[in-house]
Amino acid sequence: MPISDCEVRDPRIRRTRQLLQGALRTLLQAKNFEGLSVQDIADAATVNRATFYDHYTDKFALLEAMVAGEFHRLLQERKVQFDGGSASAAAPIILATCDFLAGCSTHAGPNHDHNAFEPLADAAVVNAIRRVLMAGMAPRRRHSHIPLPMIASAASWAIFGAVKEWLHLRRRPTAETIVPTVLELVGPILSPACSQAARTDVNGESAPVNSRRHASKKARSGGG
Repeated sequence: MPISDCEVRDPRIRRTRQLLQGALRTLLQAKNFEGLSVQDIADAATVNRATFYDHYTDKFALLEAMVAGEFHRLLQERKVQFDGGSASAAAPIILATCDFLAGCSTHAGPNHDHNAFEPLADAAVVNAIRRVLMAGMAPRRRHSHIPLPMIASAASWAIFGAVKEWLHLRRRPTAETIVPTVLELVGPILSPACSQAARTDVNGESAPVNSRRHASKKARSGGG
């Protein structure tokens, strides 16, 4: 469920959305997303088309809800939040993105069409990262003339893009090892929205707020 689904309190609504997402997840194991119809999904979920449209505008919205919801559940299980205090607080988000994308191929099944499925799933993850970042930025006093939504969007795509490249490395290092590297790339983007700017060393050059070792440790523990 995307964040809006997670906030639904009515158990009947939650149950129906879980049925629809579960049906889509099951269908994707045998059929590509492009070939699925709303009727296919409704039938698999044992609901009618009208019920489907009561919850989602189309199958693309359902896919986003499914992927984003699973990513949000991972963040919740790890108690990951972005407190906006410093750019290093994004380390747990980066690690969660690594772990999630590494196993994300299970969403699509063996017969999925990469051209149709991947861009939609990718956008869902980026939007989920953006929501988490915005939640931490919103209460903070503005430290830059750059709009916070622009910072959150740029940082979200940077995190996602860097992790995606990590996945394609021939000799891929562990997720814990790559987190500080991604943080070095993303930190300068987030810094204008954080209440603690990056420190400056004696030579006047920007230095990371936390060391690589500390960032990796925080990422694994889920600390902000």
